[in-house]
Amino acid sequence: MDIFDRLKTAAITDWESYVDHDFVRRLGTGTLPQAAFRTYLVQDYLFLIQFARAYALATYKSRTLADMRVAQAGLAAILDEMDLHVRLCGRWGLSPEEIEATPEHQATVAYTRFVLDCGAAGDLLDLHVALAPCVIGYAEIGGNLAPNGVAALSDHPYREWICEYAGKSYQDVAIAARRHLDDLAARAMTERRFTELAALFAKASRLEADFWQMGLDAAKG
Repeated sequence: MDIFDRLKTAAITDWESYVDHDFVRRLGTGTLPQAAFRTYLVQDYLFLIQFARAYALATYKSRTLADMRVAQAGLAAILDEMDLHVRLCGRWGLSPEEIEATPEHQATVAYTRFVLDCGAAGDLLDLHVALAPCVIGYAEIGGNLAPNGVAALSDHPYREWICEYAGKSYQDVAIAARRHLDDLAARAMTERRFTELAALFAKASRLEADFWQMGLDAAKG
């Protein structure tokens, strides 16, 4: 069991509230209201801008060139991910400038600033544990939503989004993130510290669940 699985097991209730949220289930069945997905997608674009800052912070916090290269790769993956949001939002007539001008929702602010605070106040391990539910969790969600492969999604209304996270490119990003997390833990974690990291991971997972709920709540309004 790697450090990610240990963290997930320690925070299993919070983790499941995130990866098995009603937003995710309805996205998988194709019954998610477009208004919910649109709100989520715009806010996720703003979310990723802050996560790009988190990877820049990871570069600053790095003590080795290898850690800096991991941070650089993470930033590149985020910029690629943002291209998906621009394409999808463009179909609703929204330009990148209009997306960026949208006010951040409270749920967006809560999670992104939590991650940045973890990185600013803690070390590289704290920061990557706070990032893990997003970076690695989306790969798990993508895989769960495409159990028979992306080709089987056919004309699914959210096919492009699911393909992004179920596809090999993003799955490889998650695998690399898990390996790096393991390496950081081997260098900087004690069993006593694990309890603190598990609490941090649990909170990040709850904030992810709140982010999904933000999308659903917008569709009700």
